[in-house]
Amino acid sequence: MSDGHGPSPEMPPGWAVEQPPPYGAPQASPWTAPGPHPHAAPGHGPQGAPQQWQQPGHGYLPPPALRPGIIPLRPLGLGDILDGTIKLVRSNPKAVLGLSAVAALLASVPVAIGNVFLLDATAAVMTDPTSDPDDLPGGFLAQFGGPLVSLAVGFVVVTMLTGVLTRILGRAVFGGDMTAGEAWRLTRGRVPALFAVVGLQFAILMAPLVVVALLAWALVASGAVLSPGAALAFLFLTVILYIPYALFFRTRFAFAAPAVVLESRGPLDAMRRSWTLVSGGFWRVLGILLLTSLLVGFIGSILQMPFTIAGTLFGVLGGGGIGTLILAGVLTAIGGTLGAMITYPFEAGVAGLLYADRRMRSEAFDLVLQTAAIEQQRQGWVHSSADELWHPSNSAGS
Repeated sequence: MSDGHGPSPEMPPGWAVEQPPPYGAPQASPWTAPGPHPHAAPGHGPQGAPQQWQQPGHGYLPPPALRPGIIPLRPLGLGDILDGTIKLVRSNPKAVLGLSAVAALLASVPVAIGNVFLLDATAAVMTDPTSDPDDLPGGFLAQFGGPLVSLAVGFVVVTMLTGVLTRILGRAVFGGDMTAGEAWRLTRGRVPALFAVVGLQFAILMAPLVVVALLAWALVASGAVLSPGAALAFLFLTVILYIPYALFFRTRFAFAAPAVVLESRGPLDAMRRSWTLVSGGFWRVLGILLLTSLLVGFIGSILQMPFTIAGTLFGVLGGGGIGTLILAGVLTAIGGTLGAMITYPFEAGVAGLLYADRRMRSEAFDLVLQTAAIEQQRQGWVHSSADELWHPSNSAGS
């Protein structure tokens, strides 16, 4: 018999009186609601909500985060952001890659046409070394026309593409998909605000360069003569000071486009919103954006390089024939399109997921997303009303 101060005779010596429950099925989640759910994933309750997992000798582990779509609904790491961007493309390839291909082709064609003129001039110089490429027909167009037209076209199409891809991403977070037509229908009303945001950012980034250009013009107009060393030092100082300036404002306004599209904000309000969201995570946002640019730039260059080399060889060694020049232009356009098809959706996806991450970290927005995802899983489908959850009224920090 036990005197109440030691183990009972039936218990082996050295065993505690209070033993953890035996290993078995996890207890019911506090999120669980009555009723079966046909789409519940393994390790989730009847509503698809995460349960607490019990392991012998270790107590309860934190429940796994809900992941109804391309990301887990919790603050994101770098791997989550990159993986989610890839899943965005894979989950809706027709809309994402199709729209990106159209935008990339429109931006690549002017460059390809300019390269055709440049290759024609290069072939003429190889035939007659005494000729000057700048004096040949299309010489100026070859050097400046194509890139300038491409820059203008790219400004238009990339701005619209960013808005459309952000709208697709907003639905993909919940596991829903969207056609290109539906994405454009939901985004076209925000296009003017998107252009205004891009225009304001362009003005901010160009302002110091305009000041430097005016200063240089004033020096030349006053008759001041700078030595080559002084001119190089001035140029070097301008570049060194401009790079951090551009990176700072580019990072601060990185979430302006998602705020315009997903939160229906005006241009200035969206830029203030982006500035606020970046606060507290500036260096992390800057690092991820820079890493993304380097990564997609490297991959895009690899895809583009074979076509660019082949087009250049055909154009230079083809003797200036019309057929070879056209083939060179087509190869250049294909290479540029393939490279931009990777760059555009990847950069837009990373910016959109970084925006979601900053809202989850600063506004506990993950709780809003989790609650909505549980309800959608209970219903068995993702309704278009999920887009409204991104509105700032659904978070405390807006």
